Amino acid sequence: MTHRSISSLSALAVCLMLAACAEQARPPVPPPVPVAPTTPSARARAAAEAHVDPQIAAMMISRYREAHGLSAVTFDPTLQRLAQAQANAMASHNVLSHTIAGTLTQRFDAANLARATAVENVSAGYFSLPAALRGWRHSPPHNANLLAPKMRHLGIALAHAPGTRYLVYWALDMSN
Repeated sequence: MTHRSISSLSALAVCLMLAACAEQARPPVPPPVPVAPTTPSARARAAAEAHVDPQIAAMMISRYREAHGLSAVTFDPTLQRLAQAQANAMASHNVLSHTIAGTLTQRFDAANLARATAVENVSAGYFSLPAALRGWRHSPPHNANLLAPKMRHLGIALAHAPGTRYLVYWALDMSN
C-alpha cells in the first residue's frame, strides 16, 4: 500500500467517524390534526363550548368566495335572526331539516324578504365554525350554496341540543 492510499483511507475513516457522530437531521413534525372528540364526555364538553361569531363567519366565507372569483358577503341582522330561528327549531326537535320552521320561502316572506334570492345550509354535529365550513365545502350541494354568485349577505347561527345525537345544530342563510 502506498503512502497516498493510506492517507486516502485515513481521511475516509475520519469522515466516516465524524458522520457517525453528527446529529441526524430529523424531518419536521407536522402539527397535530384536530380530531372530533370520541368519548361522550369530551363530545359534550366540545359541544358546550361551540359558538359562532357571525362577523368572523362572514370574513371566512368571503375569503372562500373571493378565492373562487366571487363577491364577499356581509353580516345581516335579519338573516341572523332567521338562521338562529332555524337552528333553534332543529335543536328543539332534534332533527336536521330545512323545513322544521317552515320552508325557506315562507320564512323569508315572513321577514319581508320575499323578493330575495336565498340559499340555506344546515348541518349538525360540528363543534366549531371551521369544522362546519369544511363539511359544507366538501358537500357538493352545500358548496354550491357557499359559492352561489348572487349572494351578498348572510346570517349564521348554531343551537345547542344537549342529550341529542348531534349536540349542536347549524344554520346558514344567505341572500342577495
